Amino acid sequence: MAKECSNSDCSQESCEGCSQRPVDFRVAPNEFTRVKHVIGVVSGKGGVGKSTVTAGLAVALNRQGFRVGILDADITGPSIPRMFGVTALGGLEGEQWMIPAESETGIEIVSLNLLMEDKEAPVIWRGPVIAGALKQFSSDVILGDLDYLLVDMPPGTGEEPLTVFQSLPVDGILLVTSPQGLVEMVVRKAWHMAEQMNIPILGVIENFSYVLCPDCGRKIHVFGESHLEAWSQETGTLISARKPLPPEEAELADTGRMEMIPALDFDGITAVLPR
Repeated sequence: MAKECSNSDCSQESCEGCSQRPVDFRVAPNEFTRVKHVIGVVSGKGGVGKSTVTAGLAVALNRQGFRVGILDADITGPSIPRMFGVTALGGLEGEQWMIPAESETGIEIVSLNLLMEDKEAPVIWRGPVIAGALKQFSSDVILGDLDYLLVDMPPGTGEEPLTVFQSLPVDGILLVTSPQGLVEMVVRKAWHMAEQMNIPILGVIENFSYVLCPDCGRKIHVFGESHLEAWSQETGTLISARKPLPPEEAELADTGRMEMIPALDFDGITAVLPR
């Protein structure tokens, strides 16, 4: 839960959305859901491949024999269902329970987009409404026994990610960045946000770190040289991985075949997760 607000004059109206306000939207999961670890995948801004990293991590953990689910908490920009080629939740169990969608290899997927008839319709919601949807996912969706529930967080440090942090029992987060200095600056804001909310930062992933030349195998730093080492030393954050930009990854994600990616360099990422 967020820290106690230090402003004695603060009111509910003036503190709406404030990270210092002691708000907790969490509800207990239903009796059929037993999740060992909830891991948030976070970025300070969009466009750094956060959702692709979430999907790839789920595939990697699944290949290692773990039971994995993904909660697509990026309510206004959901992309996880398309990456796995699922279009609807698994169905209803009676009048109350919902069953998650399941990928070909058994990864469970929950996303608001799976409940919408028009997949391209915008979702224009404020924090309390988003919190209500997340609470309903927690109480009404039967996830069963999972080792990891990966949460694809909304980008940024505003009301949406704050609401998710206050709605889910997150055990720790992975930060996704890219080599660009501008991106690093923005991702630092997400790092500070998690720190202020006492959420453990498990590691940082530098996505789009390089491209391998198909002819000579040389690393080409398309987005510039990495500054991650200096940041890691400054903040004490573990570098979990420097991910290349494999050409086939985008095509597989776009066509719903993310699980067919031949190789995943995620050993450094899975190693920092709690067991």
